[in-house]
Amino acid sequence: MDSVQAHLDAAAEQDRIVADRRLIRELLENWVVWRDAGDWERFRSVWHPDGRMMATWFQGSVDEFIRVSQEGWARGVSILHFLGGSSIELAGDRAISQTKMTISQRGDVDGITCDVVCTGRFYDFFERRNGRWGLVLRQPIYEKDRIDPVSPSAKLELDPALLARFPEGYRHLAYIQTRIGYTVKPNMPGLKGPEVERLYRRGATWLEGEGL
Repeated sequence: MDSVQAHLDAAAEQDRIVADRRLIRELLENWVVWRDAGDWERFRSVWHPDGRMMATWFQGSVDEFIRVSQEGWARGVSILHFLGGSSIELAGDRAISQTKMTISQRGDVDGITCDVVCTGRFYDFFERRNGRWGLVLRQPIYEKDRIDPVSPSAKLELDPALLARFPEGYRHLAYIQTRIGYTVKPNMPGLKGPEVERLYRRGATWLEGEGL
């Protein structure tokens, strides 16, 4: 009888893990769809109220992130996101997810309309509070990027000094964001290096119950 109960308990625990991962993946997908569609109230529901967003061009609370995103929309800023596979680590009411993503931004560089594509991962801190999973912190990892004129006939010449100010993983994204007026953080995590190693350690301590 004990072995039967143990089997039932193990099966129930596996069902809970599968359900939690499904809910977190749904939040990840809702973040992208609702943010890129400008559906700000539903976008807010993905987060916990004290959630924080870290990006090249913005670091702060979810409320501030929504406000500055709305302002960017009004000015015609175009930033879109696409998702790939996810890996989700669970520890009770906490989780760390890593999701492959692409950021696509269109903007003007010295009179030439350009597209930047940056590939990386969303590294996310999730917590279940009062039975609801929500996003506590999003820190993208920027792995590689490129910039191309929208018109094949356009000749684009970049300022090498400005380009060199930023890490390899997002220097073209930072370039276009700087050109349209944003202040870009110069030390975001990339594929390798001390910044991403610190992020991994932070994620591990989060799963162990430490605070952010």
